[in-house]
Amino acid sequence: MSASCQATGPASIGNCAAGFDVLGHSLAGPHDRVTVTRRDDADVVITAIHCEDAELPRDADKNTASRAVLELRRLAGANDMGFSIEIHKGIPLASGMGGSAASSVAAVVAANQLLPTPQGTDTLYAAACAGEAAASGAPHGDNVAPSLLGGLVIAPRSGAPVRVPVPEWLHIGLVHPHCQLETRRSREVLQEPFELAAVTQQTEALAMLMAGCYGNDADLLRRGLIDVLVEPRRAALIPGFVDVKQAALDSGALGASIGGGGPSMFGWFANQEDAERGTAAMQAAFEGASLASDRFVSPVAGPKAEILA
Repeated sequence: MSASCQATGPASIGNCAAGFDVLGHSLAGPHDRVTVTRRDDADVVITAIHCEDAELPRDADKNTASRAVLELRRLAGANDMGFSIEIHKGIPLASGMGGSAASSVAAVVAANQLLPTPQGTDTLYAAACAGEAAASGAPHGDNVAPSLLGGLVIAPRSGAPVRVPVPEWLHIGLVHPHCQLETRRSREVLQEPFELAAVTQQTEALAMLMAGCYGNDADLLRRGLIDVLVEPRRAALIPGFVDVKQAALDSGALGASIGGGGPSMFGWFANQEDAERGTAAMQAAFEGASLASDRFVSPVAGPKAEILA
């Protein structure tokens, strides 16, 4: 049994417009990296956090990575095993790019290799969701599932996540403005009840989105890439929202919306070239709102968590 293991968890976006809290996909490029090492005692300890954005909690119950490892240990019946955890943050904090989920996923994937009996996907997913709850206040899986499995994934409240096939040509263009929007804050604006007609419209959109993915149909994807529930309430939290979304649509996006809880914004495009052009236009729109930004282009069928060593 190995004494140490290092793994990565890729960035991801949750919701994908129509799929609030149940749909997400991974993103090539930004990722978190976590090293887990066996200890001689039964403690779970964070030994180092490499992060430029802010100070993250080192308490094992409050940090997403360590909390996920604690839950994995419990589910595996290995509470007598101790682990040291070192975290390298490569995903901006409070960006809508699934950073807390990526750390949780990388931690459980690494720790799982050190267990006497490695656990299956269901257990890793449940443990990483418990870690995600340390940041968001609830065990949402729409970033955890794609970071763990890669690609576009349905994240159920219980049971194993389900991968959804996507066309090879489908790309995401994502722009991250240099500001933060805490997940808890972006969820506060969702407290009031939603009209039944809006819920029905959103359900229809999600069905269209799924049909477009399975049917390799750009027109159905265009009809499904809308968000009439969450986006209207969160738009005011993102400077330049209207202009950035319009820039994506004017550049040929099949649809555009908020990445997870924001403030990042994305568009889905029919090819990489359109995605490159679209992110440049979106970046320019953020500049018009006095915000610098970073842009990323990736297949929607993005990478999964990987063991490095």
